[in-house]
Amino acid sequence: MNMGKRTGFDSREEVREGLKKVGYIAADRIANTVYLASHLAKPILVEGPAGVGKTELAKATASFMGVPLIRLQCYEGLDESKALYEWKYGKQLLYTQLLKDKIDRIVQGETDLSESIEKLHQYDDIFFSRRFLEPRPLLKALQQKEGAVLLVDEVDKSDDEFEAFLLEILSDFQVSIPEIGTIEATSVPFVFLTSNNTRELSEALQRRCLHLYIHFPDEKLEREIVRTRVPDIAEKLNRELVTFINRVRQLDIKKLPSVSETIDWARTLVLLHAENLDRQMVRETLNTFLKRQEDMQVAESRLDELIKDAVREAR
Repeated sequence: MNMGKRTGFDSREEVREGLKKVGYIAADRIANTVYLASHLAKPILVEGPAGVGKTELAKATASFMGVPLIRLQCYEGLDESKALYEWKYGKQLLYTQLLKDKIDRIVQGETDLSESIEKLHQYDDIFFSRRFLEPRPLLKALQQKEGAVLLVDEVDKSDDEFEAFLLEILSDFQVSIPEIGTIEATSVPFVFLTSNNTRELSEALQRRCLHLYIHFPDEKLEREIVRTRVPDIAEKLNRELVTFINRVRQLDIKKLPSVSETIDWARTLVLLHAENLDRQMVRETLNTFLKRQEDMQVAESRLDELIKDAVREAR
């Protein structure tokens, strides 16, 4: 796929296989959405529980396409200057000091302050040119000659004003800088926005995007993910731990284990030379995928039952 020409992927299978090569096992719905976005030139708004691979999808897409990932982490109070560009005021000041003698010669002979300023106005373009411009993530993504994947992470944490500004950028893929003019995208970036649903996003932004909700994977898919990321794991242990994790997600706990934590636990068990789940091993490694004390207590209270079910159903 050539992002410079904004052509799409050849097929959904190309997307699925490309993501798999870089370690991301994509469900059909995910591969289909990425494929469609590449042809429709639309951003993808990715929602779902924490830890299901929303951010990882953007990273894997960038790796698969061979283009840089440019990430804008959203937060309350994020404004245009932090997301788009800033002037290098320190560099401007340094140049002013270095060119002091030159400036003195320019205003030499002028006795009126307003006339001196008027003369200096002729050189505004020098100090407010691209060489003094500090691009932030949004502008940086537009300037990539070979294309980029732009990840606007946790967009729901930004405020309504920034969301409206972002919508304008994503509609035209160009920005206007008063001192320079309009800067158009050298190559339209492939855009992902992620949200954890802490607030409702505007209908306008939702209309602009393709929507993708990522659920926790089913056991078959999660086993394939673990197998890809932890190739040394025995198949029996893989089946048992994935079944165990899925049973834990059904408990009344505050933070459900993420897919990345399933992978961490698999790596941990391989490092400890585990061949199957046993009570002591599980109890000693609960903190790999449960990060709250109260959640660990809930799991420990049903540990024997959880292990028994995992071993039986994984046969």
